[in-house]
Amino acid sequence: MKSRKLLWLGILLPVSAAILGACQNLLVPKYMGRVIEGAFIREYYEETEPHDVIFLGDCEAYENVSPIVLWREYGITSFIRGSAQQLIPQSYYLLEDTLTYETPAVVVLSVSAMQQYEQDNETYNRMTLDGMRWSASKVNAIRESMTEDEHMIEYVFPILRFHSRWRELEEDDFTYFLERREVTHSGYYMRADIRPAGEFPAERRRSTYAFDDRAWAYLDKIRLLCREKGITLILMKAPSLYPAWHEQWDQQIRDYAKEHQLLYVNCIDRSEDIGIDFTVDTYDGGLHMNVYGAEKTARYLGKILAELPAAKDRREADGGGPVNRVWEEKCRFYDQMKAAQEAEFEELGYLRQFAEEPAD
Repeated sequence: MKSRKLLWLGILLPVSAAILGACQNLLVPKYMGRVIEGAFIREYYEETEPHDVIFLGDCEAYENVSPIVLWREYGITSFIRGSAQQLIPQSYYLLEDTLTYETPAVVVLSVSAMQQYEQDNETYNRMTLDGMRWSASKVNAIRESMTEDEHMIEYVFPILRFHSRWRELEEDDFTYFLERREVTHSGYYMRADIRPAGEFPAERRRSTYAFDDRAWAYLDKIRLLCREKGITLILMKAPSLYPAWHEQWDQQIRDYAKEHQLLYVNCIDRSEDIGIDFTVDTYDGGLHMNVYGAEKTARYLGKILAELPAAKDRREADGGGPVNRVWEEKCRFYDQMKAAQEAEFEELGYLRQFAEEPAD
């Protein structure tokens, strides 16, 4: 009798776990529809070849630089580990996570996240943290990022957080139940539509422009980890016009870069050298670059990266090997999506009014 009970228990437990896992997989957001930013982080784990350059940061990282251009024109392999409203502690733990898979020659960090240390919206946390594979880095990232209403157990078992989402299930939840499509180009979020920059709301005066001490502490951790691993760290401010990047913030980053002998590239100051035209190179009125602006920024950064001692032109070094084959496929996917978006927005005269606000 006892052995029969154990047999049934041995059957019921895995069956129950499988059913629970299937329900969880169905209920968690897929990020395959209008809001795809939550799918970005997980795509890194599908990469098969190492990268010379890793970008870290928020939308100013994943919307403003084209890795395909870095490859095509400089033979530089890169990936953008960016996510919506990525906090500086999250950038650090994503770097830690990355180093368990590879050691890039260069890390480019978007410094816009220095202006906000604490997360104000659980949705943004989910877009970064849910896509990470489980590791000590993910656990620490969750602990450092959680809002007051979040709980670790809901990250371990997402069904506890999304159990009521059955009322909101859409076709995509069933289509991508087992497998999800690729939505970025080595972490780059492509937009080929054009919406010229216009007037921006006046910025409110702040009581202080000093970055949070905790943000500085994590910037130090990123710098020291890069130094320990022999990685060149570059600080970057993307060429976005809004929200404003205050001179006080810029000076703090300049002083930090000078103190620690780091390169700081402020693309706003260099927008003329980059060749950016804010009447055609942005898709949302100057907040982010479209694909044409991102390609220009990549060409400019590529010149800087190509001069670094650790930089290599992988096109010739690899010959016709696996690196070239992987990037040839990436280029095909990029060109196909770009052509499809251009055809779509050509009909609209390259102007688009959005029904929803950008995620970041």
